[in-house]
Amino acid sequence: MKTILQIALGVIAAIGGFVDIGDLVFNAQAGSSVGTPALWAVPVGVVGIMIFAEMSGRIVAVSKKPNFVLVKERYGRNLSTFTLVASLVLTVLTLSAELGGLGFVLNYFFDVSVSFFVLAALFAVAAAIYFLPFGGLERVFGYLGLALLVYIAASLKLDPDWGEIGRGFVPESHSAAVYWYFVVGLIAAALMPYEIYFYSSGAVEEGWDRSDMKVNRANAFVGFGLGGLISVGILVASAQVFKPAGISPTSIGSVALIAQQPYAELGLVLALIGILFAVGGATIDTAFSAAYNLAQHQGWKWGKRFKLLDEPRFTLSLAGFLLAGFAIAETGVDPIELTEYAVIFSIPVIPLTYLPILLVGNDRNVMGEYVNGPLARVMGWAYFGLICVLALAAPVLFVATNGGG
Repeated sequence: MKTILQIALGVIAAIGGFVDIGDLVFNAQAGSSVGTPALWAVPVGVVGIMIFAEMSGRIVAVSKKPNFVLVKERYGRNLSTFTLVASLVLTVLTLSAELGGLGFVLNYFFDVSVSFFVLAALFAVAAAIYFLPFGGLERVFGYLGLALLVYIAASLKLDPDWGEIGRGFVPESHSAAVYWYFVVGLIAAALMPYEIYFYSSGAVEEGWDRSDMKVNRANAFVGFGLGGLISVGILVASAQVFKPAGISPTSIGSVALIAQQPYAELGLVLALIGILFAVGGATIDTAFSAAYNLAQHQGWKWGKRFKLLDEPRFTLSLAGFLLAGFAIAETGVDPIELTEYAVIFSIPVIPLTYLPILLVGNDRNVMGEYVNGPLARVMGWAYFGLICVLALAAPVLFVATNGGG
């Protein structure tokens, strides 16, 4: 029973951490712009994060080493420092977008000012980080983030053309640059570097060992798989609601309106609650990811498993990244636009993030009997090749399409 509970909680935590503001925005915009023909990109990205998350969790269970420790060991000082700086810049940009999104969502409920609620969100996130244990953070934001399941229900309620949806899961050649921009963005949104940094560090926080292989697989496959289904639901529903009207989501509130059409006020409220806690969970994930990376690179003591006041460098860096994200969000920058930049320009960093996982997962001297099997090895290298292609294509497509416009 204990194992079943651990798996269930891990699945719920994975849902809350996977569908962040990047997935919400890119899936809604892809649905409104190019529609269901881009659907195939969602499972491509989801399978990628499943493979590398499972591999990363397995490495932690065997070696107790989170991802940025692998980066430091495999790359040496110069390249690991470059990877650190690049990942911190992009993670803070993502953190800013998440905090800005929280401000907008809270303002929809209370209508005071977005700036005020960005500040309120900062205090709420800081309080949750300080007072809740690591498992509690996952469970609170994960459970309440399940309200996003309304998008799956909405996609069914809107009675889409199932033949068209089926064809959307088959990759096809397309001449429009904007189509490929969204395809690349959808894949990248599922593979954001902070997700894998947080996942591997979270496995250390929870003390995973060889007995937790089933928990790891449930997190990686079932949890991220359910998150992928929510992403598909958002894209399909957006294609039904926005595309025929020629409307593109311009705010996080626009994404919530997708659920209002089939379910009226109840759908809107459920969508806003789901977005609030999914984005809130992602805000915590990104803040911790930045602090984890810096601490692991510098060799500091880190983690919620210790008292925060007993590890001042880690705690100060965590607070500093939250404040940096808050400062950017308070400039009034559009969270949607900031998310687009963060997703697209995270892609060149993705190969540097995932290569050490693949190298260690394939290393029998480290992994022993838990080394990657033939399928994991082939799939891992295939996805790494795909990631490298995306890293070259993403900035070009961003410029060519003016950010998908």
